[in-house]
Amino acid sequence: MKVPVSLKLVLALVALVTGVQLAHATGEPVKLQGLRGGTPITQDNAPTASHQERDHAVGDRDFVQQPPLIPHTTSGYQITKNFNKCMDCHAFQKAKAAGATKVSVTHFRTREGQELDNISPRRYFCTQCHVAQTDAKPLVENSFRRARGLQ
Repeated sequence: MKVPVSLKLVLALVALVTGVQLAHATGEPVKLQGLRGGTPITQDNAPTASHQERDHAVGDRDFVQQPPLIPHTTSGYQITKNFNKCMDCHAFQKAKAAGATKVSVTHFRTREGQELDNISPRRYFCTQCHVAQTDAKPLVENSFRRARGLQ
């Protein structure tokens, strides 16, 4: 049974919070690992590879308006206000050569619908909406079904 990534994230967060609460209750120190892998914010942690191989085939969407899943690892990707590693492959000018999907034209519009020359600031931080695909097993049994229109 396929479980939507959003549900997986919620369940993982619940498990994390529960684990933190248990560790706090027992007096054990809590050690959390950030997405930057311990690299200070002042240092670049972007990978050096110019072409990212896919870890998964592009996955189907589970509900209407679901942002596409990322079919490769994003570990170590730098996305700051000054640099976005995703654009090394997904920018309009680079997508064909990189074999990547172009950023949607919707990412170039402001809330008011004004067309911009660059990615809209509200769409710049890709991992706010797009998450890496995973084959993780559901943490709890569930009866989730894909949206009927997508079956």
